[in-house]
Amino acid sequence: MRALLVVAGVLVFLAGVQLFVFPLRTDRWFAWTVDPPMTAVFLGAAYWSSLAFEWAAARRRRWCDARISVPTVFVFTTLTLVATLVHVDRFHFGPEHQLGTRVVTWAWLVVYAVVPVLMVVLVVVQARVPGVDRPRTHALPSWVRGVIAAEAVLLLVVGTGLFVVPGRVGSWWPWMLTPLTARAVGAWCIGLGVAAAHAWYEDDVHRLRPAAWAFLVFAVLQAVALARHGEALDPGRASTWIYVAFLASAALIGVVVLVGASRADRDDARIVDLRPPAGSDGAVDAPPGRPLPRR
Repeated sequence: MRALLVVAGVLVFLAGVQLFVFPLRTDRWFAWTVDPPMTAVFLGAAYWSSLAFEWAAARRRRWCDARISVPTVFVFTTLTLVATLVHVDRFHFGPEHQLGTRVVTWAWLVVYAVVPVLMVVLVVVQARVPGVDRPRTHALPSWVRGVIAAEAVLLLVVGTGLFVVPGRVGSWWPWMLTPLTARAVGAWCIGLGVAAAHAWYEDDVHRLRPAAWAFLVFAVLQAVALARHGEALDPGRASTWIYVAFLASAALIGVVVLVGASRADRDDARIVDLRPPAGSDGAVDAPPGRPLPRR
């Protein structure tokens, strides 16, 4: 599972380069032509946030601290495969495209066909590994859980609408979307919504660290995208300001969770330092309401 997350991180990094760095050249360097450029940089920022998500999860030592990334990756890759097959005529498979462009397009299809299957197989293998979850020792503040719940509902509702009825819901988006780009954006919204819902369920800063990195990177890079191509947004639409408010909330939650995780690490280190030496008959009490973490 760790190897799959690392490899997937490399792939999303490459996709992010094509979209975020070269949004005006997707007709030659990407699997399908993305227009307007704001959509390309939005998708590129999303891919790079996925890099942070997957690599942060791959670095965790415990499965319970990494598994938040797996449902998100599975849902997003599956939905993107569906969108690809529905709009296959928009992809650069034809002989009118350069060889390098066709290679990129076929690689796109192979990746999205293979990764969901590998994810299912590896989840089954991972579930058979002996062991138990580390107990939840550092719960989220209630207001943080409330914001995460609101984000999850917003992302899942909007993402489902974009994916199922892209023409109707896409017309409400802050900038112009085609049916294909609406479904691509919808796949990302649903994936992030799954991550937010999973974060609400896990309710422990140790387990949320990969998602916190993803949301923080997503918000920062989307702010850069707005600085580059923000003229594509319609300031008269309520959806524009909802989008900006969501980015601010995602950045806030990312910072709060990462700071909380860092403090939790220091607390755990102090508790471990207080333990008696091996073979000692001494005992150390855990702080009130907080069990001693397993090493």
